[in-house]
Amino acid sequence: MSEKTILVWFRNDLRIHDNEILLEAVRKADKVLPVYCFDPYYFQRTASGASKTGSFRARFLLEAVADLRKNLQGYGAELIIRTGNPAEILPQLAEQYQVNEVYHHREVAYEETEISEQVEAALWKLKLNLKHFIGHTLYHKEDLPFPIKDIPDSFAVFKKKVERDSNVRPCIPTPEHIIIPAITDAGELPTLQQLGLDEPIDDPRATNYFQGGETAALVQLHKYFSQSEQAVKPKGSRGGINNSSKLSPWLSVGCISPRQVYWEIFKHSGDSYAQNASMLKLELLWRDYFRFMFKKHGQKFIKAKNEENDEAEIAVNELEFTKWAHGETGVPYIDACMHELNATGFICNHCRQIVATYLVHDLKANWTRGAIYFEEKLIDYSPASNWGNWAFIAGVNDAKESKYAIASMQSKDAESDFVTTWQPSHIDEAGDLVKV
Repeated sequence: MSEKTILVWFRNDLRIHDNEILLEAVRKADKVLPVYCFDPYYFQRTASGASKTGSFRARFLLEAVADLRKNLQGYGAELIIRTGNPAEILPQLAEQYQVNEVYHHREVAYEETEISEQVEAALWKLKLNLKHFIGHTLYHKEDLPFPIKDIPDSFAVFKKKVERDSNVRPCIPTPEHIIIPAITDAGELPTLQQLGLDEPIDDPRATNYFQGGETAALVQLHKYFSQSEQAVKPKGSRGGINNSSKLSPWLSVGCISPRQVYWEIFKHSGDSYAQNASMLKLELLWRDYFRFMFKKHGQKFIKAKNEENDEAEIAVNELEFTKWAHGETGVPYIDACMHELNATGFICNHCRQIVATYLVHDLKANWTRGAIYFEEKLIDYSPASNWGNWAFIAGVNDAKESKYAIASMQSKDAESDFVTTWQPSHIDEAGDLVKV
């Protein structure tokens, strides 16, 4: 009887712990072939000249893939790294290593699902199956109290029913050892330059540095709960400037799973950090909600507002959008948030809500322009969360709920330290910060 080899296609699940496809492959196959593809599609330039993936996120991704390779080596395995179209690379590797089946985690956004379909079609020509797993949400879709087509569009209703009627599954065990075929060419990690990007400049004002990888993700998770002093969030807020968990970059590419975070929350639910734990769980629920909305509505979730309101849409002046993007609106808090975003690739959730609300409701801009801008800039960009958040602010799904959330947001103009820190500036040739 011939040996069975399963190719594990890593995408946005760059971890060994709580990774169902990895454990299942180890259990079902004699040998496992871990693979990661850097798809040029995600590093191309858009019509506006921006990159689909900015330099901060690209650097984070490179670090995350490098860490995954290192961690796999610790289990006796290796990560094959390739740059190119997965629909071409995966069938080639499948033939080369006599693969019997390919595993991957299912995505929900249309670009990612289209790539999966291309890979599936290419593998099918070789009579190979692409098996789909669900591993990006806190709640498994089969455990929801309603089918996907009946998921409530209101987040409040979704939250109430899920928390009442569903349970979070335990984390998947970690393999003890991973047996791989003899790999002739594991491949090198591409450089930022090879991906068409420049090395990002770390702003000296930044208080956070995000190191990609599962190793750093687990450090951040434990750091968040072990900090001796936690600021208390205002009731009903969705994350403040100083006390958010800052786990979103690692969650976005799956260096850590929502379930791992949840069960850490569960461990701390009775201590002095109960309120922070509760808010962190709320953030995980929002992530689930947006992913399931994409699953339910597909592309319509993104296009709904434009399709219905094209004629009534008030086009934003190009100069006004540019001022918003560059942090030159004249509104101190808005400008500070945008300067921090452009300089670091990260702003807290409250800042995101405020600047999105300003662009959509004050400048009357097409909300998709803001979503596209965030797609390039955010280090923690995730299609469902980014587009879902912008659509929520624009009232695409539930306008009443959106207006209530916007009205309840507290003004942050009084946060003078934050505004002062992120006033207009630039880095000179010597690498020093110069205020404008």
